[in-house]
Amino acid sequence: MTAALWQLDAVELSALTRSAEVSCREVVQSTLDRLHSVNPVVNAITLSLDESALAQADAADSQRSSGASLGPLFGVPFTTKINTDQAGCPTDDGLINFVKVMPKTDSPLVARLREAGGISIGRTNSPAFGLVQNTINLLHGETRNPWDRKIMCGGSSGGAAVAVSTGIGPIAQGNDLAGSVRWPALCNGVIGLRPSPGLIPYYNPSFRGGMIFCEQLMTVHGPITRTVGDARLALKVMAGVDVHRSGHGPS
Repeated sequence: MTAALWQLDAVELSALTRSAEVSCREVVQSTLDRLHSVNPVVNAITLSLDESALAQADAADSQRSSGASLGPLFGVPFTTKINTDQAGCPTDDGLINFVKVMPKTDSPLVARLREAGGISIGRTNSPAFGLVQNTINLLHGETRNPWDRKIMCGGSSGGAAVAVSTGIGPIAQGNDLAGSVRWPALCNGVIGLRPSPGLIPYYNPSFRGGMIFCEQLMTVHGPITRTVGDARLALKVMAGVDVHRSGHGPS
């Protein structure tokens, strides 16, 4: 194998970790090294989760050694967007006033990625409230297109698309109301899939008062990847009925 581990897609990485050809720690460390190498230039990641990611990787390696069942994303690094609940990480939505919104539980989507064996390595940038066609906000600054600094990276899942494009994980979670997965994917040369509403649960435990009507009808989560195979794999993990839905949004 001549390619660095961070360069491989999720399908390849899962095969390598499940067979014990490489360890989950090696995969995660390689991806974190790449993150710290390129993120100062592109500003795709607002919060790097090095310590917890490596701890998850070590736990995954122990799980494999014990002979336990392994999920389809076993040892695969992924990123999540700052407007999506992940326990212990602020759902700040790019807003200074929201930096203290600290969910205690994962959104159903993040929980599914973890349950499938994926390892969360960081949070990706987005414009405030996800309502601008480029990724920039007063809290985290501007995310830059890795191919050409004169071209925008797109929004609102611009941080997610730039992360995948630069090798900061093969799978990123994005969400899309009116192009927020598809537009940044186009700008950064990666694959962004907007699934049909209701296919993937769209609910944040931190939501206060529920979602506005257009969000309930139109907003969806979707994967951003570098390959079609990874998009297929990620969608399979993300999709399905949420039996714990509390009524704050569609599932």
